Amino acid sequence: MISGKYLNKTMLQGENENTEFKSGFNDEVIETITAFANTKGGKVLIGVTNKGIPVKNFTIGHESMQNWINEIKNKTQPSIIPDIDIVSFKGVDVVEISCQEFPVKPVACKGRYFKRVKNSNHLLSPTEIADLSLSSLQLSWDSYPAHGFAIQDLDIHKIEKFIAKVNAVGRFRLEGTAYECLEKLRLINKSTVTNAAVLLFSKNDSIYNVHLGRFKTPSMIIDDKMLRLTLFDAVEDIQKYLLSQMKVAFEITGVTTQRTEILEYPLPAIRELILNCLIHRDYLSPVDVQIRMFDTSISFFNPGNLFGNLTIESLKTNTYQAYARNKLIAEAFYLTGDIEKYGSGFRRIRNEIDNYPTMDFVCEEVPNGFLATLSYVQQRISTKPFETEADFSNNKSNVTENVTENVTENVTENVTENRTKRILKIIGENNKITTTEIAEIIGVTRMTISRDIELLKEKGLLQRIGPDKGGYWKLKI
Repeated sequence: MISGKYLNKTMLQGENENTEFKSGFNDEVIETITAFANTKGGKVLIGVTNKGIPVKNFTIGHESMQNWINEIKNKTQPSIIPDIDIVSFKGVDVVEISCQEFPVKPVACKGRYFKRVKNSNHLLSPTEIADLSLSSLQLSWDSYPAHGFAIQDLDIHKIEKFIAKVNAVGRFRLEGTAYECLEKLRLINKSTVTNAAVLLFSKNDSIYNVHLGRFKTPSMIIDDKMLRLTLFDAVEDIQKYLLSQMKVAFEITGVTTQRTEILEYPLPAIRELILNCLIHRDYLSPVDVQIRMFDTSISFFNPGNLFGNLTIESLKTNTYQAYARNKLIAEAFYLTGDIEKYGSGFRRIRNEIDNYPTMDFVCEEVPNGFLATLSYVQQRISTKPFETEADFSNNKSNVTENVTENVTENVTENVTENRTKRILKIIGENNKITTTEIAEIIGVTRMTISRDIELLKEKGLLQRIGPDKGGYWKLKI
């Protein structure tokens, strides 16, 4: 029996990712148990209100407890046999049903699969079910045989180039024929070709598209391109395209007036985001990778939400644990020195943009995928390529402030004004719409919409009534 002191501490913490309160036993309890089993384990306290208060006159017998265990066992696949105990809290008996993370996942309750997110249960999507199953078996989609492909469909020159780069980097030594080297890396197995091998070394175009676009506004496309390349080639071609679209400033320093080129965006950060799109995308999704470049921002979208236990909050730290959705692809890029296997990619991006004081970096999970955006705070970047050499100071923030200053201010004001007019119109039609939904309609990031809304509030044109959830907008025009 757990002590009352321990239970009191648990209740004071409230419901969370591994604790739930229920006034009585029902199917929702079993759903919660399966959600715990599919994540990090947890406990359900029976005989407690959702506010952590013991239910008055709650009684229980050992026969009932045994029936509950049998019901959980019969309604879960694979069957869960949880731990169950009577615990005392302020002289009142309640029941604790607990389970550990299940070794073979996913676990279902009556054919439905759940995961625990904060203090609630969420149904798993078909993709999440597949990912959880593969992860549980220490497998990944890219390790499975590629349907309709054979050894002769692989490009020997691409393979040899890969092997030479791996040996030059020195993280691993590959010896033997090209195909023996691929077998050593589990990219092929005798005559069987994996999905990873096809994505990396196929002779033909990939069936997975990468859409690149240069936009003036969300609806005005200046240039667009679609790539269907194997992954190593795709990384280089995407980088070349984005580099061709970037503005360049010049910093003049020293007595000899040495000129240093400063790209609009830090190239190492851009490359990291390209690699993230291709290596960690969900290849079971029909949605394409999309990279969109605007006058003041560039966004990278790849299908598939964060994998494993990664969260947006953990990505902001320097200690997050890396998880690979596509293990063989990630290992190939690791061996060539393109990535690290220790979750340092987003830390390196943050380090790179430290040299760009007016730049902001935002990551978010959006419908069908993951979106990362680099943008200039307060729209301070020029809207056209830098055309003149100027005597900039050593403070690099002056680069984005001084070049084509008048043009930037005029265009920024017009773009922002047009967007805020659209926001007011959208809210006028639906005063309960969320900032995320407005951002999707207009085609910009949620952070941009939030800034515009704050501007409208400051001008006295818009007011928020009530909380973020359950509240509404009020136009004051």
